[in-house]
Amino acid sequence: MALVVPGLFGTVALPAYAFSPTAEDTASSSSALQTLKESGAQSLSVDESATAAPVVRDGYSATTAAELANARAVAEAAEATARRATFATQQTSFSGPSASDLLANPPYPNFSLDQVFNVALQYQGVPYVYGGATPAGFDCSGFVKYVYAQFGIDMPHSSTAQGNMGTRIAVEDAVPGDLVVSAGHIGFYAGNGMILHASRPGTPLRIGPIYADNWWIVRIGI
Repeated sequence: MALVVPGLFGTVALPAYAFSPTAEDTASSSSALQTLKESGAQSLSVDESATAAPVVRDGYSATTAAELANARAVAEAAEATARRATFATQQTSFSGPSASDLLANPPYPNFSLDQVFNVALQYQGVPYVYGGATPAGFDCSGFVKYVYAQFGIDMPHSSTAQGNMGTRIAVEDAVPGDLVVSAGHIGFYAGNGMILHASRPGTPLRIGPIYADNWWIVRIGI
């Protein structure tokens, strides 16, 4: 028994040393790896008949300033033509009296600014029509012309000419029925800094704030 036990301990200790790598094993692995590298194991060969795919870039075009200006001019001309056509259709479809008819037989021979404004109010909602001068459609001066024709006052179809007809008064003295005049525009003063007018295409005749930076008041009849 005394001879067997030391032998058992010796047998158990042997495996721990049996699997330890040696310097010789490490050197052998490195040598094998170097041999693979030098033998061209990672090299790539390409057939001489193969050709590279051509590179194609997306094309683009840009619109010049002159082309944009021309496109705008064409669009504006088309819009003007459409406005004239609309005006012609709406005016010929109106069966009521024209401004000339009203001047010949004014329904309100007694002039009053209150009455002028009351008559003007009844045309709220009439569409804006460039060159319009009947309730089928008004522009700014056509509206003023039509209203004043009902009081026997003949006005030209021009905001500038209409503004030069009356007497310019202080803004604080203005009352509804007076005219609000600005560069290229005219309408009836509605009180409290408001104007009753045919303002622009697409907007019906209505009361709104006076939006001009520079405006003055003209009174007709004095």
